[in-house]
Amino acid sequence: MASEHAAQIMALVRSGTLRNIGGRPVIVPETRQPAPDPVAHKERTYTLKLGLAFAATYLIWGSTYLGIHYAVETIPPLVAAGIRHSFAGGILFAWAWARGFRPRREHWIAGCAVGAFYFLGGHGMLHWAEQHVASGLASVLYSTEAMFIVALGWMLGQQRITRLSLLGLGLGVIGVVILVGGELTMKGSSPLGLLAALASSLSWSVGVVISAKVKLPEDALARTAMPSVCGAAMLLLAAGVTGEFHAVHLASISLKSVFGLGYLIVFGSIIAFTAYTWLLQRCSPALVATHTYANPVVAVLLGWLLASEPLTLRLVLASAVILGAIVLIRRGERSAPRIVPVAVPAAAASSATECA
Repeated sequence: MASEHAAQIMALVRSGTLRNIGGRPVIVPETRQPAPDPVAHKERTYTLKLGLAFAATYLIWGSTYLGIHYAVETIPPLVAAGIRHSFAGGILFAWAWARGFRPRREHWIAGCAVGAFYFLGGHGMLHWAEQHVASGLASVLYSTEAMFIVALGWMLGQQRITRLSLLGLGLGVIGVVILVGGELTMKGSSPLGLLAALASSLSWSVGVVISAKVKLPEDALARTAMPSVCGAAMLLLAAGVTGEFHAVHLASISLKSVFGLGYLIVFGSIIAFTAYTWLLQRCSPALVATHTYANPVVAVLLGWLLASEPLTLRLVLASAVILGAIVLIRRGERSAPRIVPVAVPAAAASSATECA
């Protein structure tokens, strides 16, 4: 019995729970660290993902206008846009395929429809326009996307326009008139470039409206990849028809254009566009669309800092007016009863005003 008691005491000593305090043996209870809360860890990880995704749509998309400006300096615009979306769409499609996605006939039809408006019309004309207008100016004109979406939704009977939205549309028109009117009075301005930038915004907006009507894949990667692949094929076909491939001279392509195109592929199309699609499946469309507030500001400042583009008082005033119009339109959208979701998949349209 004594030996068993001695063995227990030695075990306590070895475990560190029996301490000599003040000349007496005292058993000190072990202090255990609380187990990590898996729910809290998951919430922190999800919050970090949301922050990074919004940063991508705010900052990266705002910087892509300067990337386009550099890319089309020595690469024809349709070729540059076609290469951009061929690489980005191909990588995303391969990734989705590796995860088990298999496209069906309706996916290809939907991809062609959305890709035609998003990339052939939207990005194709935007790349062309940036040969003739500054990247900051193009970004401000492209931010009229919100106005076009509301107007198209109303024309198609998909949503009602509130007084706030109507006021925002009117204010947006004033902002565009201030911006375009000032540019047309300047020597060397390009009316066709300005018109192409506005037309590219309209084309993207049509793609947004029809994207809820067609049968795109539910998988976020595949949903991003299908229009990109289809749009890239159309862009390259258009480049061949217009003779742009004959204008490509490898020796004359600058390193700046190569880096600009690489930035568009990796950051603009793969990272930012995937983040945008991921956000649409988890947050309200009004919250995700706040990127239209930040993108022109980022683009104008980068164009001024890095490309020596003019930062005139008229550009600042017109930008403020157009961004104010977008704020009014977004607030009007929140209060307007929607008949059919316009801009997003059903999963996103049914979400609350915050992220789920």
